[in-house]
Amino acid sequence: MTTAPERTADLYPTRGATEVATPRMDPVVWSEPGTPGPIEPAVLAEFERDGFLAVDQLITPDEVDIYRRELERLTTDSDVRADERSIIEPKSDEIRTVFEVHKLSEVFAALVRDPRVVGRARQILGSDVYVHQSRINVKPGFGATGFYWHSDFETWHAEDGLANMRTVSVSIALTKNYDTNGGLMIMPGSHNTFLGCAGETPKDNYKQSLQMQNAGTPSDESLAKFADAHGIKLFTGEAGSATWFDCNCMHGSGDNITPYPRSNVFIVFNSVENEAVEPFAAPIRRPEFIGARDFTPVR
Repeated sequence: MTTAPERTADLYPTRGATEVATPRMDPVVWSEPGTPGPIEPAVLAEFERDGFLAVDQLITPDEVDIYRRELERLTTDSDVRADERSIIEPKSDEIRTVFEVHKLSEVFAALVRDPRVVGRARQILGSDVYVHQSRINVKPGFGATGFYWHSDFETWHAEDGLANMRTVSVSIALTKNYDTNGGLMIMPGSHNTFLGCAGETPKDNYKQSLQMQNAGTPSDESLAKFADAHGIKLFTGEAGSATWFDCNCMHGSGDNITPYPRSNVFIVFNSVENEAVEPFAAPIRRPEFIGARDFTPVR
């Protein structure tokens, strides 16, 4: 375990009296052109432009079955439910999210180390990487709530102390993503503008925000402007498909009122050259199971 260095200059102010839009000051793709990796150059250029890329089948159907069984095991385990790393759906009283699954489960730890997964992260971020956050999301049918529009980096910067936009996420579908069951939505190109949100961060904000986000959410006016400028892309696909997206993409998902569940495993990779420092706009750090302080590279 390493300790966080002192906080550096704040390039992306947020949680002040008003919203502040700041042009992105960091690269999107950090590796040098021509660097070998699983992402083809043309696809990497699309990622740089749009802030995301989709892979139709990152893992095979047989592998999907393995990860789905492990998800079922974790979400029905009474010890896991009682663990602080499990977030309970307010309406149904069912598990909504389980954090730090790469530490709770060797099955998901192996997925993190899979070259198809970590190799893409290294190629995008141009360095070795560590896991800033991992989780499984369970969105059962008939009323599971969505996640409101937000930039992950806004929270990770404000509350976890990530100084630079050198972080990438992958969402791997473990069930089919229809256009009706609360799939991921992203505003293409929104990653090039950081929207600093208004309002101070309450102490222990994470306890509320993991169920219903409040602090760190953009205004309706700003979201309308972003949507008009960038449009909205909805991701659908079979189980085993994956979406990679930049940490500053404006994204969200709707409620799932269909009978069809939507579950995924979500892994956040951060560059080892972008270790978390002290929070930029929060009174205390979030727990380590949400924002890691162990910067050991994935091997």
